[in-house]
Amino acid sequence: MASSGQAAKHTAGAALGRLMPTPGQVATASAPARPRTCSRLAPFGTTIFAQMTALALETGSVNLGQGFPEGPGPELLRQVAVAAIEEGDNQYPPGVGVRELLEAVALHQQAEYGLSYDPSHEVLVTAGATEAVASAVLGLCEPGDEVLMLDPSYDSYAAVVAMAGAVRAPVPLRYDGERWVLPPGELEAAVTDRSRLLLLNSPHNPTGKVLTEDELKEVADVCRRHDLIVVTDEVYEHLVFDGRRHVPVATLDGMRERTVTISSAGKSFSVTGWKVGWACAPPELLAGVRAAKQFLTYVTPAPLQRAAAAGLRATHQLVSPLVEELASNRDLLAEGLAGAGFPVRGAEGTYFLTVDISEVTDEDAVGFCLQLPYRCGVVAVPCPAFYADPEAGRHLVRFAFCKRRSSIEEAVERLGRLRGGGSRP
Repeated sequence: MASSGQAAKHTAGAALGRLMPTPGQVATASAPARPRTCSRLAPFGTTIFAQMTALALETGSVNLGQGFPEGPGPELLRQVAVAAIEEGDNQYPPGVGVRELLEAVALHQQAEYGLSYDPSHEVLVTAGATEAVASAVLGLCEPGDEVLMLDPSYDSYAAVVAMAGAVRAPVPLRYDGERWVLPPGELEAAVTDRSRLLLLNSPHNPTGKVLTEDELKEVADVCRRHDLIVVTDEVYEHLVFDGRRHVPVATLDGMRERTVTISSAGKSFSVTGWKVGWACAPPELLAGVRAAKQFLTYVTPAPLQRAAAAGLRATHQLVSPLVEELASNRDLLAEGLAGAGFPVRGAEGTYFLTVDISEVTDEDAVGFCLQLPYRCGVVAVPCPAFYADPEAGRHLVRFAFCKRRSSIEEAVERLGRLRGGGSRP
């Protein structure tokens, strides 16, 4: 077993090295002394999701790393998109978005949460939620401003804060033995006179946490007292389990006027490759988001915008069976991971759950995830990639359960090999 483990480690390490070369690795004798990559982005390299998906393809593993579904997406959306293409809707749409989608977003926010937005002046279509977040940070922050964010957090947040010349200010989530919590006082303690913006993600990636109403009330209180702008990433808004309810922070007293609310079609309707997102905000905030967005992608494909609008008009028809499927997959994967000996930190929403590997192995999460495909044919994501201080997540691993049932079943069977110390054939 020792020799196979060493071989796996060597192979995995070589794979990672190919995927994420350092500036030193790409330098040549004739290269200039100044690195090619700007200093703001040099620390980020290739995203962990690209690395682990490449490893899954290379090894033929079940990919429970990157959070994308395996199905084709809802037939309704596909039919609308195809029809729009056939009808010739293939040129630049309006920069702010197709009117049909702008109106559908506004109607969705009103119907779901009682939030009223003018589709002409308070809704903006973006290339997925990632671009909306990037545009908000770039358009609303000055260099040196501090951007507060939950820790751990989705990896693009820190990168776009760096692009803006702003400073990441982590606000730690804690695991209390039963669930992830935002401890009272943590956000207040992180605020300084340079704090400009809170980037808030709930339901939360990577932990699967859904912020409670009490936690949100404290968040709102801190933001009002310190006059903070809030940018909320709510892409998993409909993917919550066990009777929980997602509450947008913009619904709390005094918060709509200081909040940019972001979501997308990708997660709600299982079309992550379409990259159709949106932002809702008062005109004075949306102006900053739009100022940055127009010089990034400029527009999002018109046929896909029309299809996303159709999805929003049929939200509950499409989402209800998806939530049932995801909850069932979550339970099956959690049972399989627990059976393999891993303490599971359950998911209240999203596509993801996390496990603590410290009771099973002395390896850190990165080493464990690099060798896992060779040991049992499953790919997961190491959580240090999500933390401001990677050491804080060194024993945490994220698994995605947004896959076909057959893939989850196969992954559970393969993970069972770990209990016996087996490796991949």
